[in-house]
This record gives sequence, C-alpha cells and structure tokens, in this order.
Amino acid sequence: MKIRNVLFLCTGNSARSLIAEALLNTLGAGRFRAYSAGSHPSGQVQLLAADVAVALGYDATRLRSKSWDEFVASGAPAMDFIITVCDSAAGEACPFWPGHPVTAHWGVSDPVAVQGDEVARRSAFRRAAATLRRRVELLIALPEARLDGLAAHASLQVIAKATR
Repeated sequence: MKIRNVLFLCTGNSARSLIAEALLNTLGAGRFRAYSAGSHPSGQVQLLAADVAVALGYDATRLRSKSWDEFVASGAPAMDFIITVCDSAAGEACPFWPGHPVTAHWGVSDPVAVQGDEVARRSAFRRAAATLRRRVELLIALPEARLDGLAAHASLQVIAKATR
C-alpha cells in the first residue's frame, strides 16, 4: 500500500494546520504522512494547538511553524494532497507544487482569533480540532481507489461539504 503525503496549509501555520498534521499522523499512521506549513508562518506553535496534539498522543515537539517554501525546495517530499485549512491561504497564489498533487480546501474557523477567557479559547481549539478530526477520519476511511486523481479530488470536496 502506498503511503500518501499530505500537506496542510494555513497562513500562519501556528494552530489549524498543525492540529491537522498531528491528527493525520496519529490516526492515519501507515497510510498517510502529514506535514504542515504556512504562506507567512508565525514562527510559533500555539500552546493550545500543542495541547491538542499531546491529547492525541502526538509528540508536540515534532510540531514547528514553517514556510511552504520548504516543500517546493529540492529534496522535499513529493505531496499527494495539498489541503488548505484557512480561507486566506486558500485565496493566495500558491507555489508550483511538483508532481501535481490533488488540492482541496477544508476551511476551519480560526481558534487563535477567539477573544475571551481561557475557557472560551480552549473551547474554540476543541471545536477546530473536532472538525478537523471528522475530516481526517473520513479521509483515512477512503478506499485506495478513491485516493487517486479525479476520484481523490471529488472525495476531498465531499469531505469538506459533509463536515461544515
């Protein structure tokens, strides 16, 4: 079985894309290898995003805010899927991705933008993680035949629409 590489993109790469990376690497181990990056990385991992990763059993020290430039550089792993998780990243002009990966947009509300006390902020991160988890679970449940070409593109779009 082919291991598929998935790159989750967000503008700052400090929360949503990192949570998606941790989820897919934990739940999809053996079938998927997940990465994350940002168009304008913040250079920091949000503490509450790291907490979500730890709760999954994922080593939060593996999370790092980085630029999408790392994934178009020589020697970077070839991506099978590029999935944006924030609306601003979806609207940006992306680099040329070698290998013509399947692309999709799985927009999730930004938990970092939530104002309020610790309870409100943690709740926002839990909601974002729950949405991403539902999508990741649907992705890993897809049969092999639905993970290539046009079938993969259609499957990723259906996942986004079914979990709004």
